Amino acid sequence: MNSKNTRLWFVAAAGLFATICFLNRHFGPVPPPALVGWPDFQLARATSIQVIPDGAREIQADRTNDDWLLSKPYAYPAQSAAIQALLDSLGHLTPDLRITAGELRQQTNAEQAYGFDEPQTSLVIETPRQQWQLKVGRCTAPGNQVYLRVVGVDGVFVTPADWLKYLPKTATDWRDTSIINAGGNYDWIVLTNGAKVVELRLDPTNHLWRMTRPLQARADSDRINRALQQLAAGRVESFVTDDPHADLSAYELQPPNLDLWLGQGDALTAGLHVGKALTNNSPLVYARREGWPGVITTLNEPLAPWRGTVDDFRSARLVESTAKVNEIEVRVADNGNHYVLRRPAGGGWQVAGETFPVDAENVQNLLTLLAGLRATEYVRDAVTPQDLQDYGLAKPAIQVTLRPAAGDTNQITAQLAFSASRTNGVFAARADEDFIYRVDPGVLNQLPEAGWEFRERRIWHFPEQDVTQITIHQDGQTRQILHTGRDQWTLAPGSPGQIFPPTIEETAHELGELAAVGWVGRKIIQPSAFGVTTNSLQIEVTLKNHQTFSLQFGFPIYQSVLALVQLDGETWAMVLPAGIYQSILSYLTIPAKFN
Repeated sequence: MNSKNTRLWFVAAAGLFATICFLNRHFGPVPPPALVGWPDFQLARATSIQVIPDGAREIQADRTNDDWLLSKPYAYPAQSAAIQALLDSLGHLTPDLRITAGELRQQTNAEQAYGFDEPQTSLVIETPRQQWQLKVGRCTAPGNQVYLRVVGVDGVFVTPADWLKYLPKTATDWRDTSIINAGGNYDWIVLTNGAKVVELRLDPTNHLWRMTRPLQARADSDRINRALQQLAAGRVESFVTDDPHADLSAYELQPPNLDLWLGQGDALTAGLHVGKALTNNSPLVYARREGWPGVITTLNEPLAPWRGTVDDFRSARLVESTAKVNEIEVRVADNGNHYVLRRPAGGGWQVAGETFPVDAENVQNLLTLLAGLRATEYVRDAVTPQDLQDYGLAKPAIQVTLRPAAGDTNQITAQLAFSASRTNGVFAARADEDFIYRVDPGVLNQLPEAGWEFRERRIWHFPEQDVTQITIHQDGQTRQILHTGRDQWTLAPGSPGQIFPPTIEETAHELGELAAVGWVGRKIIQPSAFGVTTNSLQIEVTLKNHQTFSLQFGFPIYQSVLALVQLDGETWAMVLPAGIYQSILSYLTIPAKFN
């Protein structure tokens, strides 16, 4: 063969191969044309589907308002997802082969050979404009294909057998196993649990639940929402009977032990009636869905939250939420203290009438305390003026008012009144309710009584390299430590003892970042009340700019100490952090032998 021709053929073959690769990559394989006679199933708008399994009862489901309902062999909600899965599989089904009518006539006993004399399943699917009838024959010898006949179309199709797994064997395969309507949005609930009827309504404004029967009260929204989630997750364990004339009293469903009615607007959208527990399987109870005949069994656990008392459905929170609170007003009766915390739009927290910076963390701690405040007992409903007097709430010891907008006294989120601590506890009430609650006595100890307690806890800030001198006064003695460079500290002439410069450097750093654990007093005019005398330990820190910071130490408290500090021309008392106090005791005191 001519070598030149060989090279030409090689180049042509390579070019053809490249062209095929390019077409496959960018355009993909061209799908095979649909077989002649195969219908274009348009099942998205199917309204009815009939399945007749061989040797079993006919199953029929009809679509109503986008939900599927079984109508044969009995009426019951259907599993819409299971029906849709069958319709989707048929809609995407593509036959592998068609056996023509002519080919069938050439075969002996073709009906029996392909299984159409006794089809394993027949289907009838209806849409608003069309109806299809399918007969499912035998599977092919390998079992991965099935013979399928479309009534009205000549011949037989061979299709993949995967779609058969979506066919129900009995109506139970398509029955909805939810115990209430799936995906329901409810804004009212009525439950009968024993002799009591409890009615709950969802507030469309704040999306919180309220009790409207047997009394008007805030409801426990967290409990109710969790209970609704558990109810929606509840499933039918077994279908006991579909007889509409069954003796319901045998299951304690006439009358039920628990009735649940759930609705939206004026419509009832779901109902469940619960009877007795099974004698041979106590975690299960008998139940019946409202509007549908028959009896089911389901687990009792998802229903347990609905079996509570009336008080179980009431909100034990004195404040439902503090997320949108922007003003807090506190009045304390015994000392006449009154302060207002405000957070103007776009700004930080302030104490009304004060200029000092506010510790936002402390304000948040107060809001967290109020949000977590729970009644330990519902003491009185339908309270009279005499009740308020008897429980110390006619003139409360502490009153807290929460508002959504700073400076707007016309809007109130909640107003709480607390009695003084008594032998039988602390009592509380809301201004917009007619109830008295008992609360944890420790609450009063945690409520700040003065606005100055919210001052920013950071005392000052300076880097240790800016410190030129630390002066210590103690028991009539003075000691000066001079700073001459990084980690370089020396005792001034006449100052007794020895020092270790690295520890002084670290202690100076801690002093520069000093923050109070908490404030205990303001405008102090009697330092001795806090344990501060002329002989008390006093630390003065002098900076390069000649600015001086001073601390005076008083009574020990736990592992720390009370200390006085000058801020904004006032003397403040605080609790010093234990860590910095221990460092000062170790490195910034005058040794006893020199006193």
